[in-house]
Amino acid sequence: MLDLPGDLAARPLAPADVEAVAALLADAEPVDDTGENLDAADLTEWWADDLVDLAADGRAVCTAEGALVAWAVAVGSRGVRDAYRVGLEGRVHPAWRGRGIGRELLAWLLERGGEQHRQVHPEVPARLVVGVHPGMPGLEPLVRRAGLAPERWYSDMARPLTDLPPVPPVPGIELVPYAADRDDEVRRVHNQAFTDHHGSSERDEATWRAWFTGQRAFRPDLSVLTLADGAVVGYVLAYVFEADTRATGVQQTHFGQIGVLRSARGRGIASAAVSAALHAGAAAGCATAGLQVDTENPTGALGLYRRLGFTPVRTRTDWARVLPPVATS
Repeated sequence: MLDLPGDLAARPLAPADVEAVAALLADAEPVDDTGENLDAADLTEWWADDLVDLAADGRAVCTAEGALVAWAVAVGSRGVRDAYRVGLEGRVHPAWRGRGIGRELLAWLLERGGEQHRQVHPEVPARLVVGVHPGMPGLEPLVRRAGLAPERWYSDMARPLTDLPPVPPVPGIELVPYAADRDDEVRRVHNQAFTDHHGSSERDEATWRAWFTGQRAFRPDLSVLTLADGAVVGYVLAYVFEADTRATGVQQTHFGQIGVLRSARGRGIASAAVSAALHAGAAAGCATAGLQVDTENPTGALGLYRRLGFTPVRTRTDWARVLPPVATS
């Protein structure tokens, strides 16, 4: 049970709540400045029924009249490497902040995340993660008091699609657009390329298609694959989010996933692939390109993106509570 003020009550989150959640996020974005604009269709894709159990893993906080004023959902990763990751997400409407609602939802999320860990992957440690954007000054002390600690920083970067760098030739490498018949090959390359990245997890076919190449925002025509001897060794997957375009008035090609197999690194493949994706976005009428990077990425990606003209826009801090493996008899 959540200890909520006044006549507020909590209930399980439901698919029918996506319109109200999207409206709340739209009201909160001018305050929180996350850089994310999600509409109801985006939320429906993210909370796909077979990946997120909203009734068990989500909560809606509503007034006695039924108006949604806050929500929360714990999204567990399907695959694991060194740990089971649970993303703790939620928001309180700006007009309802400062009343303890966020504190109660965070406590519930932490409890639910621990339950997911015990139920799904008790054999490995768990990371319960909350992303804190710089426009959320009230959230940092909340997660700190709850025992979470900052563990990683992710920078949103962007650049205009003008004065683009040339696409450098790479001996033995062919640059081609994404093709649907290579989708599972790209998924497997992604899993291999991100083995050494902090917090990454294996993507199975269902997760890959629901959260990446099956999204309506995915743009195969703006995405780039790099081939060596006919096999994929690297990729840039691009997206154009309609809700972002409506909110900002700027159409951006967003590079959601960028990777190169470890065996192929050091040859300039990533630079060539990103440059080609920049040109594809410009040719399609996009005004800017954006991406997000782990500032401690072990491949030196942050420096690469700077050299290609990207500059930081904002930096999100991931705070985490680490749970040890659960002993089993």
